[in-house]
Amino acid sequence: MPSVFNMSSGATPQSPAPTMLLINALRYKAWADARSLDATARLDTSRFLQQDAFIRQQFNHMVRVEEVFRARLLAQPEPHASTNSDAVPPLHELRDRLIASNHWLQAYAASLSPENLGEMLRFRFLDGQAGSLSREEILFHLINHGTYHRGAIGHALDQAGGLRPADTYTVFIHGAEAERRGEA
Repeated sequence: MPSVFNMSSGATPQSPAPTMLLINALRYKAWADARSLDATARLDTSRFLQQDAFIRQQFNHMVRVEEVFRARLLAQPEPHASTNSDAVPPLHELRDRLIASNHWLQAYAASLSPENLGEMLRFRFLDGQAGSLSREEILFHLINHGTYHRGAIGHALDQAGGLRPADTYTVFIHGAEAERRGEA
């Protein structure tokens, strides 16, 4: 019996057109990013300098990774040589870049045909290692990557006085589709 973890069969699974789950996951990512950005904007940076610096570094890393993968999806030169920068931009710049990235990701995903969604892209990671992911896997990676870093941001917000927003998918989907709160 083949292992469910054996992903080296060489077969490329055929993906359907972007599923509602993928589209909703990208909508969720934009919503959760906005909630974390809003909570960060309320942070008393004069009292919580370390947390502010850490949070902005996390947002900076998130958006740089998204910008690199966007370039890969578009077959354009990568805009960054690393996933972080020596100088971390101010929060308002990071907010603008993340909002723009999220808008682009949602529009891009919705535009993909089934063939495009499953197309494998070969590239080099910024550390020089070779890699390949389908367009769908890249989108999933960016959703998952944002979730991971928002968790770290949430921890820093907790250290700064419990400003962490509720940012789970269940909170998002029940707010976006209130009819889901009907009788069980």
